[in-house]
Amino acid sequence: MSDHDVTSLTIAVLGGTGPQGRGLARRFAAAGLEVVLGSRDASRAADAATALAEVGRVRGASNAEAAAAGDVVLVVVPWDGHEELLRSLTEELAGKIVVDCVNPLGFDKQGAYALPVEEGSATQQAAAILTGSTVVGAFHNVSAVLLEDPTVERVDTDVLVLGDDREATDLVQALADVVPGMRGMYGGRLRNAHQVEALTANLISINRRYKAHAGVRVTDV
Repeated sequence: MSDHDVTSLTIAVLGGTGPQGRGLARRFAAAGLEVVLGSRDASRAADAATALAEVGRVRGASNAEAAAAGDVVLVVVPWDGHEELLRSLTEELAGKIVVDCVNPLGFDKQGAYALPVEEGSATQQAAAILTGSTVVGAFHNVSAVLLEDPTVERVDTDVLVLGDDREATDLVQALADVVPGMRGMYGGRLRNAHQVEALTANLISINRRYKAHAGVRVTDV
């Protein structure tokens, strides 16, 4: 759906040693992109990158090194470390497209639920901190289990991409499009990120009830 060629880009994944980060890294590397996995512990990132070496070009680094190396930087860290990490990387991330993939969720005996965020959403918090970057929200509702499973050839889901800069959202849609089965779709401006992040709680409920790895498909587009 986009005419952007993203194949020459280096994709950095901050929090790249968690399931979602590793899964996205796997899919982008398999599509031929160069990927840098970032972690608080560079040796953990190196180990995770080695495990993906047969898939494509993946290397490990500290979060700061990965942020500096990426043309597009995905933030896939736990919500409780989100603000602190971004505040520490404002210089490294200046001038870049930063894709926030974080879902502020809590868990109790009843399951997952959306947490209130002062700025409105994780994506809006990122935009408030990274004033020198172009922040986009995406990849919130994609199953880490499917992303990580090498026997799954197609990840059949739409990725809602949120942002205030058309050029940036088009680019991130194109990034989603490189994964077989995945389709990047514009989902509104940054102020509409909250419900996309929160929808992950509903998908977790669906998964528990139906023993599935649910995603989102948009009809009539």
